[in-house]
Amino acid sequence: MTNKIHIGNLAYSVNDETLKETFEQFGAVHSAVIVKDKGSGRSKGFGFIEMVSEEDAANAIEKLNKTELEGRMMFVSEAKSTGPFPEGTSRRRSNGGGKRHFGNRRPHRPMKSED
Repeated sequence: MTNKIHIGNLAYSVNDETLKETFEQFGAVHSAVIVKDKGSGRSKGFGFIEMVSEEDAANAIEKLNKTELEGRMMFVSEAKSTGPFPEGTSRRRSNGGGKRHFGNRRPHRPMKSED
């Protein structure tokens, strides 16, 4: 068990402080973060809590999972780590790139418009 908690399905109005106050009922909170969109700064509807004690984290998960916060049922679970990526790889996905060969197709001709 870890003391990092994932909270999903949050109302967009929930902020870091509200989240922290909600979890402080179960023990000391080290950090509370709502994940936000980089462009707009708007909440993405999920966040993370890091509690000081593993026991407090387990208790908070048990008591707060599927409870309502600001009108939405939140889902609370242990945060899963994706772990380190193998050497020589990255998180970025390839978009394919390169030349595309489609056989002996003729070039595209625009449709003739009827006057």
